[in-house]
Amino acid sequence: MNKIPFILSVSMLLIQSCSSLYMPNVPNTPMLSKKDEVHASASLSLKGNFSFNTAYAFSDHWAALLNASVTDQNRTKKEFSHNLLETGAGYFTTFGNNKDRILEIYAGLGMGNSERNYLTNTSNGMVIYEAQEIRFGKTFLQVNYSSKKKKDLNLFGSSFPLNYGTALRISHVSSNQFLINKSEQLNEDNIFFEPVFFTRMALNNMLQLQYIGGSNFGLKNRKFLTAGNSIMSIGLVMNLGWNNRYKED
Repeated sequence: MNKIPFILSVSMLLIQSCSSLYMPNVPNTPMLSKKDEVHASASLSLKGNFSFNTAYAFSDHWAALLNASVTDQNRTKKEFSHNLLETGAGYFTTFGNNKDRILEIYAGLGMGNSERNYLTNTSNGMVIYEAQEIRFGKTFLQVNYSSKKKKDLNLFGSSFPLNYGTALRISHVSSNQFLINKSEQLNEDNIFFEPVFFTRMALNNMLQLQYIGGSNFGLKNRKFLTAGNSIMSIGLVMNLGWNNRYKED
């Protein structure tokens, strides 16, 4: 009779141990097309990950990126926090008959940390029985393909131009410090393939509503740095320098 609770407890521990200590941020998809354009976006995922991305085109084909993300989850039996900061640069160009297609290639690096606490209920209240802490470095290579307005969405008697696109990102994440209950553990690394697709609805010439859906695939078999978190979020995007972006060519 006592075997069932024991098996259930072990199963729950195994499920928990497979959860990832890496929370992917929303890839930066600025859709730059000329010098001095500025992009900024803020997104919130279903798992409580807040991502902020910005980009600046310092020439007609080259741009710099800065990305940050924060997660802070407090559940009954698990607490999880995650911080990530990235910087990068890359090349962009427009093509097509009306120059309405955008190709962007970016590379960069970052650093971050995660903390995860598992709690149990005791006579003294909830206490932590396992504390995991990890600090990691990250490099990434990313290719974005996007399109300018193709059609309008008609809502409440108004027309809202739509943009769409995809981003294919390869990220290498490697821990440089990993502790469980303050005890040193073997470091882990993984290579993540992170494809995302996005749709943007223009609210005006500068502000857009964005939905992103995507996945996260780990190319290595790891216990803690696994592909346990998808990329799904909604947010706002602002672009300065898009004066003629939504006008017909």
